[in-house]
Amino acid sequence: MKNFFENKLNKSNPFINKKDKNGDNNKTMTEEFNENEQNNIVEETENTEETSETAQTDAVVEEKEEAVDSESEKLKQDLENLNNQYLRLAADFENYRKRQAQEREALLKYGAEECMKKLIEVVDNFDRALGVVEKIDTVEKMKETFFVLDKQLKESLTKLGLEQIDCVGKPFDPNMHEAVMQTQSDEYPEETVINELQKGYKMGDKVLRPAMVSVSVK
Repeated sequence: MKNFFENKLNKSNPFINKKDKNGDNNKTMTEEFNENEQNNIVEETENTEETSETAQTDAVVEEKEEAVDSESEKLKQDLENLNNQYLRLAADFENYRKRQAQEREALLKYGAEECMKKLIEVVDNFDRALGVVEKIDTVEKMKETFFVLDKQLKESLTKLGLEQIDCVGKPFDPNMHEAVMQTQSDEYPEETVINELQKGYKMGDKVLRPAMVSVSVK
């Protein structure tokens, strides 16, 4: 009775092993189902992993793109700041150049103003002297007047910064002196200025005219 129900159950159950015509055992439907389920799970796992890797790759790419955009924006801002600084510097330099040109023009135009003011005083004295020349009876009076005018003129030029170059007894300096003669002398060392033929003048460190001199030789 028991065998009867088992056979009946086996015939009605599709998951029970059956023998094929050759007598070989086939896989039960349960095993096939399990294998299919496992394959589906593996495929789903692989798909999930691929999807995860793709998502990670997309996230990395997006992060890099954001970093590049941020760096690009920073570079644009830096470039704009540098351009603004350049424009300001260019404007400041142009204003400075214009001021320098105006000051130079004013200096050329009015630079001799103080000089003229000093010389006007000397001219006034010359006019006065010429007015009284006819009344001077002696040479001594003429000489005295001339010496006074000469002294006043030189004092005015000295106040303006004009200096006479020292020569006689000084070592020859090609920057200050112009040698036009050589004179044998035992009194002075060689290459020494022994005579001044024309006065030289300078203003500060700038030589306006070198002195013409005679230099000693042995």
